[in-house]
Amino acid sequence: MPFPEERRESSNPPDLDILRVEVGSTLSADKDARYSRATRLVPDILAQAQRAVRAYDGDDRLKAKALLAMAYQGAAMVLTKIGEADLAWMAADRGLAAAKESGDLVVTGSLFRSVSHCLLASGRLTAARDLVADSAGYLESGLADASPAYLSIYGTLFLVGAVTAARLDDRATVSTFLAEADQAAQRLGHDANHMWTAFGPTNVAIHRISTAMELGDVQVATDQGPRVDSSTLPLKRRVRHTLEVARAYSAQNRTDEALALILDAEELAPEQARYHFIPRHLVITWVRQQRGKPSHQLAGVAQRLRIVG
Repeated sequence: MPFPEERRESSNPPDLDILRVEVGSTLSADKDARYSRATRLVPDILAQAQRAVRAYDGDDRLKAKALLAMAYQGAAMVLTKIGEADLAWMAADRGLAAAKESGDLVVTGSLFRSVSHCLLASGRLTAARDLVADSAGYLESGLADASPAYLSIYGTLFLVGAVTAARLDDRATVSTFLAEADQAAQRLGHDANHMWTAFGPTNVAIHRISTAMELGDVQVATDQGPRVDSSTLPLKRRVRHTLEVARAYSAQNRTDEALALILDAEELAPEQARYHFIPRHLVITWVRQQRGKPSHQLAGVAQRLRIVG
């Protein structure tokens, strides 16, 4: 999905209110695990946001810059899902530059999170962890009278950092980052989806399971994971938690239970199941472990994930 460049422009600049809705539709499509829809939307919305920045002056140009930043975040999310990690990082980095130019701290915080996530996805773990720490310092000045959106952005940044630190086997930083995220979630007081973060106490609980798995604490994940009620969260986050619990079950050789969860996830969000690494890793492992012919269910999901012909 290439980034749009200069295009022939109509005489009327994009309406910023309409553009805001369109940018939101891309980010919502990602949260609903509708990646094909998001992929279709992103190029034109990016082009419109770029045109708006060129067309407006003053405060309206700053608003257009903020919308361009969020459009780039949408692009980064989609590109990460389809395995284009380098392009995703480029999109997030361009978005962060636009966010800083807009002067909007909430949008800037959101793009810090996006860049950190792209670094994590591309395996640049130390850089991702350090960016989370630096970004949190950048945002601390706004915490005293933080809005719900600000708290959500701030807290979600630490969730990305906690997963990154777990992959580095940095238990102390995992604990610190989760505590910071929990404090923000407690201040927020409920589960919400401000700035498409799905942030709140439940998301913090889910990330305790994810980080436990990354650290090899399988028993913690299998004990606590099924107890987390994620039903109030956006589909993408609910399914992601389901996949994590499946990974924990598989690590304990509870293959039938794990496969049942993979099938549930596939039914709810087929695109997410197709692109996420956990189903692919688990199904490949199970197929290789089979001494005879795989079960009908396992063979079916392997075919749908294009693991076997």
